[in-house]
Amino acid sequence: MTLRARTGNAGRAVRTMTQSIGHATRRATHAGGAGRTGLGNLIELGAVNSAGDALIAVALAGTMFFNLDVEQAQGQVALYLLVTMAPFALVAPLIGPALDHMRHARRIAIAGTMLARGLLCWGMAGAVLHKDPVTLMPAAFGALVLSKAFGVSRSAVTPRVLPEGLNLVTANARASFCGTVAASIAAPLGAGLIAVTNAGWALRIATLVFIAGAILGIRLPSHVDTPETAPAPDAIPEAAPSRTPGRWRTLLRVGPVVGEAMRANAALRALSGFLILYLAFLLRTKGFVHGVSPNIALGMLAASAGLGGLVGTGLGALLKARAPLGIVFSTLLVATLTAAVCAVFFGLVAALAVAFVGALGQSLGKLGLDAIVQREIGEEVRSSTFAVSETIHQLVWVVGGLAGLGMSIIAPNGHIALAIIAAALAVTLVGLLTRRATRRVAGRRSRRREGEPTVADTAA
Repeated sequence: MTLRARTGNAGRAVRTMTQSIGHATRRATHAGGAGRTGLGNLIELGAVNSAGDALIAVALAGTMFFNLDVEQAQGQVALYLLVTMAPFALVAPLIGPALDHMRHARRIAIAGTMLARGLLCWGMAGAVLHKDPVTLMPAAFGALVLSKAFGVSRSAVTPRVLPEGLNLVTANARASFCGTVAASIAAPLGAGLIAVTNAGWALRIATLVFIAGAILGIRLPSHVDTPETAPAPDAIPEAAPSRTPGRWRTLLRVGPVVGEAMRANAALRALSGFLILYLAFLLRTKGFVHGVSPNIALGMLAASAGLGGLVGTGLGALLKARAPLGIVFSTLLVATLTAAVCAVFFGLVAALAVAFVGALGQSLGKLGLDAIVQREIGEEVRSSTFAVSETIHQLVWVVGGLAGLGMSIIAPNGHIALAIIAAALAVTLVGLLTRRATRRVAGRRSRRREGEPTVADTAA
């Protein structure tokens, strides 16, 4: 067989495999009526976004954490944690309100974030090749801000494309799962491309990915956009701007259900940030099992956390419950108990177990919170609410990470550290449950005074 014939056969095999993967992906994303309402298209767009973000991350990633000694790495990581907060200085006060004002043109806004990132990736490719930090750093910052803007837009628009019979937690989980799979595929491909060529080519491929995402964004169904003349959907009384003057006052009064979910999710985010940094440095400074090198233990930790996030997303996709607040509270309870048990039996296995549960809790907790915001908050401030929520939770993640970094220096004892974390989570959970019980009792008393039957009265 000639070389030309072999090349043709290989090309046809690759094309057939690509088409099979594409058909299987389309069946998965469009299941349960998602293709009819446009949810499937939104999920696919999220996967494209995750693939592009993964290519950017791989292209710009360094290996200083592995190559520097522990003291140098700690300083670099602390600086990185502070830098990650910078984009959120724009997301909450500027991006969220801007997206709320553009809710009648959401397709244009979503496509715009994609196209702008594609152009920034092209600029970053040249900056990487010419070692031009003056161009690279602002472009990378802009790409990160636009990535957060896309996430806010996607979360805000999900209820408009939700098919009947599918709950919001499941819809959000499908989108998150497909995004994770896309990033898991794109990241090693990008790393391989960089190994063969250079980081500039990975960024050029990211440009093409984001351009494709811009096309998909424009092709979302028209009902993604809220008609300008249509009345705003009903929201909870505390969240409706027509009843409460002032946008920021509105966002601060999101209602008890959303507030409780945000506080529980903040605890899970802080736990995740703490565990990532504390365990990573602890595993590098001391061995827990003879014969396991620090780098291998660190790789096992990363794999455990990644698996936890994937399992959390998968559970969200499988859960049929329509009580997302119960999911958030249950996740916080499991995380608390796991931290307490691992504090007693601390070692490599316990470290991997608590990292798994911490990542699972962050993933599943966010799915529940997103569903609550999508259900409880009206469209007129939904993007702003998501922007504020993301900013708050990124802040507590950074605070948790800095706490873990500091704890690894002053108290490199896993038993003590996890005991403190378990106690903090327990106090948070008890406080939330107490406040919720108090609110329910007050609600029943108020209904009795007004002469309305309570659940207990009806049962009697």
